Amino acid sequence: MMAMVYVSIGSNVDRRNNILSCLHALHERFGELQISAVYENKAVGFSGDNFYNLVVGFHTEHPPQDLAPIFRQIESDHGRVREGERFSSRTLDVDLLLYDDLILKDRGLDVPRDEITRYAFVLRPLAELVPDLVHPELDKTMHELWQEFEPKEAMTVVDLDLA
Repeated sequence: MMAMVYVSIGSNVDRRNNILSCLHALHERFGELQISAVYENKAVGFSGDNFYNLVVGFHTEHPPQDLAPIFRQIESDHGRVREGERFSSRTLDVDLLLYDDLILKDRGLDVPRDEITRYAFVLRPLAELVPDLVHPELDKTMHELWQEFEPKEAMTVVDLDLA
């Protein structure tokens, strides 16, 4: 059975190349992708270069527990190092946000991911991509959640020529 999945992607090291390469890796693995605009925003939680962030949707037959290792491998393939500070510069960050309307809390795998309602750089591209999608726990659309979101930190759309 196919599930619709949404993931957030972020990078603040060699941003353009890492984002484009990640999209290629996801396309190779999962097929057709729905891709939000790419947003540039300041690093949150630490002092560092600005990030590029976006949200991607795709269909998969993999259960949610199988996706994290796939995403970790893509991150590692892009030079992601996991030692050190939790909030630090990174070549690539790929996180599962939503898996259909599943609600799951299982050994560190939380779906829907709480970053959806905590960070503008996650919610804004998600609300742009699927404004009418209803958050499975909050019973509000992504558009409604974005309208209510405060504070809205500065974010600008970046043209990466994703075609």
